[in-house]
Amino acid sequence: MTDNDFPYLHGFSDTEQARLRKQARLFEPTLFADIDFTASRHVLEVGCGVAAQSEILLRRFPELRITGVDLNTRQLETARAHMATLPWLEQRWEAQQADAGNLPFEPRSFDGAFLSWILEHVPSPAQVLAEVRRVLTPGSPVYINEVMNASFLVDPYSPNLWRYWMAFNDFQIDSGGDPFVGAKLGNLLLAGGYRDVTTQVKTLHLDNRDPARRKAVFALWEELLLSAADQLIAAGKVDAATVDGMRGEFARVQSNPDAVFFYSFVQARAVVY
Repeated sequence: MTDNDFPYLHGFSDTEQARLRKQARLFEPTLFADIDFTASRHVLEVGCGVAAQSEILLRRFPELRITGVDLNTRQLETARAHMATLPWLEQRWEAQQADAGNLPFEPRSFDGAFLSWILEHVPSPAQVLAEVRRVLTPGSPVYINEVMNASFLVDPYSPNLWRYWMAFNDFQIDSGGDPFVGAKLGNLLLAGGYRDVTTQVKTLHLDNRDPARRKAVFALWEELLLSAADQLIAAGKVDAATVDGMRGEFARVQSNPDAVFFYSFVQARAVVY
């Protein structure tokens, strides 16, 4: 598979790359609360993208070094340019272009692995996990964050948003991805020979208790959905009226003082023996 073949429905625009950094910052309190790489020294990050998660990992674990891999050259160029502006990360981060299903590393090259929002996009998650296991030393921890898109809910009810969301998920399935792969992580890891497999459901449930974060997440989610609009229209999954209707509903939801945002994803941890 080449970077041109990678079925990433959000595209690789500058706007999308900026969104990935905002998403990493907003999700950090929920996503990283239970991740522990204190015993690791050299972690492989599969699907590192623009290195938004890499930066957080290196800040949280000062002894850590990360090697990232990603299939898309534009993402890697953006990642390298950004990381070069952070001198405190010098010698602690590097990245290269690689297919996650065929990693260019020798067995037992790393003592930890991190995968976030990558298995939803690949045609064979089992192959990726087999390759990750191959390049890890015994005792290495693996952390995986993945989507479970059936969990998404906003209030007030927004019919165009729901229609668009279903089309969004159908398009990902038709492209060889899996918008529900988070629920399958336990089985995938067990079948792949991993041990001590645990999963947690992590939830963003935002209402009047945290209106500032709710507002930021609503804005981020609108960007995420609209990033796929051109592809969905071209594929005949939605029409322009649905997209316009969704925009209007997002505006009404964001201005509603009692709005609710709910979304759950799955975080898995396992160990290589």
